Amino acid sequence: MRLTSKGRYAVRAMLDLTFHSNGNPVRLQEISTRQSISLHYLEQLFRKLRTGKVVKSVRGPGGGYVLSRSMDEISIKDVLDCVGENINPARDILGIPSSGIEIMKDESGNEINAVVDTKEFNLTKSYFENLGTIMQDYLATTTLGDLMRKTKGADAFNAKEANTANTSSIRANVGEVNQ
Repeated sequence: MRLTSKGRYAVRAMLDLTFHSNGNPVRLQEISTRQSISLHYLEQLFRKLRTGKVVKSVRGPGGGYVLSRSMDEISIKDVLDCVGENINPARDILGIPSSGIEIMKDESGNEINAVVDTKEFNLTKSYFENLGTIMQDYLATTTLGDLMRKTKGADAFNAKEANTANTSSIRANVGEVNQ
């Protein structure tokens, strides 16, 4: 389970676009300067974001990028999906024995498909699948608009109190994982 820099940069760039657009196109060079992200890297990300239909490009003088939909209609999951980010913690739980374990062979020397199918494996697989579902739901229900409003309200919010609370300052608690 890992969110790479590709996903983090894409969300940062989209938030920058949301903050600085005001309905007008924003040039990638401006985002690059403000966010200290390589222009070349931003071009690659925005090509994917445009293909994923979360941004539109505007050509010509004064051109750049704008959101293709309202900031409240673009979820963080949309952005991460566009750039190919997959943070599902259960995506590679296949039940294949780890390296260093001798794979069984039949009498002709062919490898037998070895699969781990213990109650411990199934319990942990189920747990991480549930965690993945909660993460996907959280990302799908948090929009660029939610983050923008949270930032605008941050000036009135005491950051020290936020750090001592055990809750998200963006949304209410999602809930517990039930097994």
